[in-house]
Amino acid sequence: MSSSNIPHVVLKSSSNHSHMPVIALGTASLSPSNVTKGAVLEALKIGYRHFDTASIYGSEQAIGEAIAEALQLGIIASRDELFITSKLWCSDNFPHLVLPALQKTLDSLKVKYLDLYLIHWPIAVKPGNWGFPYPEEAIAPFDLEGVWKVMEECQKQGLTKSIGVSNFSCKKLENLLSFATIPPSVNQVEMNPTWQQKKLREYCQAKGIIITAYSPLGAVGCMWGSNNVVDNKLLKEIAKAHGKSFAQVCLRWLYELGVTFAVKSYHNERMKQNLEIFDWSLTKDDFEKIDQIKQHRVNKDMVATKFIADLWEGED
Repeated sequence: MSSSNIPHVVLKSSSNHSHMPVIALGTASLSPSNVTKGAVLEALKIGYRHFDTASIYGSEQAIGEAIAEALQLGIIASRDELFITSKLWCSDNFPHLVLPALQKTLDSLKVKYLDLYLIHWPIAVKPGNWGFPYPEEAIAPFDLEGVWKVMEECQKQGLTKSIGVSNFSCKKLENLLSFATIPPSVNQVEMNPTWQQKKLREYCQAKGIIITAYSPLGAVGCMWGSNNVVDNKLLKEIAKAHGKSFAQVCLRWLYELGVTFAVKSYHNERMKQNLEIFDWSLTKDDFEKIDQIKQHRVNKDMVATKFIADLWEGED
């Protein structure tokens, strides 16, 4: 699929009203660096222009190498054709560490700017070799206002065109908006037919914040992933009726809701299929059936511990 045929959304709080492709290739993976690099190169060849990474993923360097090779091969003419999202990890969630963390990300990616930089989680973690889920002693006070002020400065300096957040509840967004001079452009959260985030979707739409869904297919194969989406009989029935894959049904559902998404697949054929969702539609009956699917949040213990009772603030 041509990259020009992939729909975009406008990030109104960006430095120049950036246009973000609605689909990103997710790179949260335990795959070796060379596998990630190969997948990104293949994705560029078939039309992907939005790549989602994070410092914690360990994929930034591989993406940077793939971009450099794509430029050499003429697959893309310039870095400006791409939209690159990365994220600030919890251990750097302190005002004095934001800028060094972003600069490290830029160095790893071998680029001069990001298109979107997100606060990965609304918690701060003390330096140390901590495992997941984080123990109580690892958690530090989170100065959201201080961190956001530096995030705004990063955008003003041109180090990133847009800023946003990830895993923020309605209440946390409300707090952020109470002092932000540059509102968050995006809130990236877990979302799929088995975790539909209706309240958060309504809130973000009202505030002009774009939602990006991670784990749109349930994150099968991740340490915290689930087969809830893959094994859902209703989704399989809808897919069969349309002559599509269950993944295409999930992504089309998100797209019709006005949600953007980062989907991780390094399989060439599935990467192509994930782009083939823009020339057909779900029916009203499909939507009504999907609306009745039992809801279950999967990613609730990777960072959140029993000691952080207010992480989701009852928005389950």
